[in-house]
Amino acid sequence: MTDIGVEPYREITFDADGDADPAQRAALATVEATDLVMFAHGWNNTPSNARDLFRAFYAPFPALLANAPGVRLGYSGVIWPSIRFTDETIPNFPHPAAATAGPGLDDATVAALKGAFPGQGPAVDRIATLLSQQPDDEAAFNEFGRLTRQLVTASSSAARAVGDLTVEDGPGASPAILTDDTLGLCQRFTAALADTGMAVRPGPSGPSFSIGGSLKHLWDGAKEVLRQTTYYEMKRRAGTVGQLGLGPLISQLASVQPHLRIHLVGHSQGARLVAFALKGLGGGARTVKSVTLLEGAFSHYAFAERLPNGLTGAGALSDMQQRIDGPLVSCYSHFDTALGVIYPLASALSGDDASELPGLEKRWWAVGHDGIQAVTSCTTLTLDEALRDGVPDSGCVSVDAASVVKAGGPPAGAHSDICHEQLARVVLAAGRIGRV
Repeated sequence: MTDIGVEPYREITFDADGDADPAQRAALATVEATDLVMFAHGWNNTPSNARDLFRAFYAPFPALLANAPGVRLGYSGVIWPSIRFTDETIPNFPHPAAATAGPGLDDATVAALKGAFPGQGPAVDRIATLLSQQPDDEAAFNEFGRLTRQLVTASSSAARAVGDLTVEDGPGASPAILTDDTLGLCQRFTAALADTGMAVRPGPSGPSFSIGGSLKHLWDGAKEVLRQTTYYEMKRRAGTVGQLGLGPLISQLASVQPHLRIHLVGHSQGARLVAFALKGLGGGARTVKSVTLLEGAFSHYAFAERLPNGLTGAGALSDMQQRIDGPLVSCYSHFDTALGVIYPLASALSGDDASELPGLEKRWWAVGHDGIQAVTSCTTLTLDEALRDGVPDSGCVSVDAASVVKAGGPPAGAHSDICHEQLARVVLAAGRIGRV
């Protein structure tokens, strides 16, 4: 068994299609516990990074439950195939010395991309060369865009990604990052990086970024275009693993251990994974007692009964909170610049223009940026209120966790600043575990 400092611990590893490791599945069914917390990591992780995250996040739990008679808490780490960009720092975690600053890709990131996109090795190598050489040439940006989009279209993700909003699947709907002019995208992402506080090279003055002056500074944004384009593969994968993998596995576990109380926790795209697991639960399953989303990287309208601002349809997870025998809690922070600045730009559809339609950009905010939106009777609490008074026993709850989720540098900000005793206490409160 993997040692992460808490017991009993069971790990469950899924492949990109949502198939679980058979031996781990069997071991999970033998866990002896009254309650089981299952934590899914985000998209910027290797299995080793994920275990470090599990170790740090779970560390406060035993002490918090020391005076909770009758509670035997089990722990599980949900590992799924995600991409690790080594230049993204995680607060209080070692930062690899080999990580490449600026537009270039280091060997570890190149290897991660090749592993995530089988058969695309030559395209990845050429992308790395372009980011390293930074040609001052519009044709080079066009080639970069073509190769970057080839990664996700070849893996079939973009066209069949599970949308967070039903309107995303409407006629002609396509992500701007997969269709719009590459040079324009690089300009927008370069500007967005500057908005997060990241140091980027200044571009030429004047109204045009492509006529006169150098284009080299736009390679800063090009690397972010690559990172966010791969997000679409992770989006599809997280939804698939949740709905086709984790959801059915929980239903099977319930048939073996009907009295085991299960509590789902997810960070970033892992929050999307555990949310979509609700879709994969068998009919009538009441074994999931709480879901806690930490800086969730999916739409804040995902659970919406009806989309606001004149948009039609509902969220892709509308009413899925009814499948929880307890609350759905979203912890969010405005210090998370990955979700507050970069995510909306990466999520927008081609043809949307926030400057022409004031407030439209709010449609693309994430649940980890401002909590659950457009759901009737969603309770909003500060972290202090949630820790002092607890959270409701059912329904949607948004918890402003900015008082602790606030550390981290650009461009992601506090996106990964989630290993705090206070957030562990939120998970326990949501699950009514020991009533702490």
